[in-house]
Amino acid sequence: MKLYIKNMVCSRCKTIVKDELDKIGIQYVTVELGEVNTTKKITTLQRTQLYDGLQLSGLELIDDGKNNLIEKLKMAIVDLEHYSDEDLKTSFSDYISLSVNDNFISLNTLFAEIKGITIEKYIIRHKIERVKELLVYDDLNLAEIALKMHYSNVSQLSSQFKRITGLTPSHFRQLRHTRNIIPKIN
Repeated sequence: MKLYIKNMVCSRCKTIVKDELDKIGIQYVTVELGEVNTTKKITTLQRTQLYDGLQLSGLELIDDGKNNLIEKLKMAIVDLEHYSDEDLKTSFSDYISLSVNDNFISLNTLFAEIKGITIEKYIIRHKIERVKELLVYDDLNLAEIALKMHYSNVSQLSSQFKRITGLTPSHFRQLRHTRNIIPKIN
C-alpha cells in the first residue's frame, strides 16, 4: 500500500518517518521523499497514530482520497508514455485533467506538495527514463524514439535528454554498448 506524506524534504525526514512506522509496527518496503510503500494495508488506528506522530515533526499524512488521486495521476502519465503511440491531440494538462477528472491547477499544487516537483517536471523525468530504456533495449533510432515519445523532433529530444542527464542520447547509447563488451571481473 502506498502512503503519501507531505513536507518530506530531506533524509532526516525519511528517518523520522521510518522511526514512526517502526514505533507503530507498520512494516514497510521503501521510504522515499513523500512516499512510503507498506507491505500491507494499515488499520484505521495505525493511520491515526501515524498521522499524530508525523504532525509532531511537521510532517503530514495525506488522506486516502488524495492518495488515490496521485496514483491515478501517475498511472495516466505512465499510460501516456508507455502505452500510447498515437499523437496527443490535446495538451498534457488537458489529458491529465480528463484522465483524473480534476482541475489541473489543483492537481499540480497537490502533486508538488507531495512529490516536491511539478507535474511537468515529473513528466519530463519520466519521459527521459523511458527514452533511456528505448536507447538501451530497443533498436529504434533517435527519430523513431522522438516520434514514439511525442517530441516534435530529434533536436528537442536531444536537448531535453542532455539537460536532464548531462549526456547526449547517442553518447548514452554508446556508453551502454561499451559497458556490454567489457568483461565482468569476479
